[in-house]
Amino acid sequence: MSCPTPSVPALDCDLCPRLVEFRLENKAKFPDFFNAPVPSFGPIEAEVLVVGLAPGLKGANCTGRPFTGDYAGDLLYPTLKTFGFATGTYGGTAEDGFELQNCRITNAVRCVPPQNKTTGAEEKACRPFLIDEMKAMTNLKAIVALGGVGHNAVIQTLGLKKSQWKFGHNMRHEMADDLPILFDSYHCSRYNTNTGRLTEEMFHDVFRSVCEELK
Repeated sequence: MSCPTPSVPALDCDLCPRLVEFRLENKAKFPDFFNAPVPSFGPIEAEVLVVGLAPGLKGANCTGRPFTGDYAGDLLYPTLKTFGFATGTYGGTAEDGFELQNCRITNAVRCVPPQNKTTGAEEKACRPFLIDEMKAMTNLKAIVALGGVGHNAVIQTLGLKKSQWKFGHNMRHEMADDLPILFDSYHCSRYNTNTGRLTEEMFHDVFRSVCEELK
């Protein structure tokens, strides 16, 4: 049985005034960029969902594919391939032929925010799309949250209290028998990797845990 198709924000979504204003500014500055809510990437039938924060200005907001064209993707996508969740060669464009298998990627907020910082209101406005996506992923067994915002978005989407489920790198959260297992990771951003907060081996540890869970 095929999974249902989740609802997605319109390309001209107007739910968040600040993000709409920033989008219009970027359309004027970068007319060749995607400049719209970035859709999820990967099969809806997947068992694994990776949840990030929001598109990067010159990454996903440019290419129209999550984590594509920015530094975070340079770590995320090769890691997914290493652990069997992808095929092809990641080239940093939406046309590179790279494909995900048994894994899907989305963001808590689908539009690029100024200074890469979302607001609580923007996260709340975009949450229905994440809720619908998770409902549509009927085979979902594991979620990888990248960073604290991704973690909190998942916790709130599942209707749980943030105070009961604290973020921590490579932590495994078994929240209920009928819910997927949540795995946390520091965000694979340039800042975190440059400062040593997140190393490639630490990032790989998270996906080792995911693979063990799927077994």
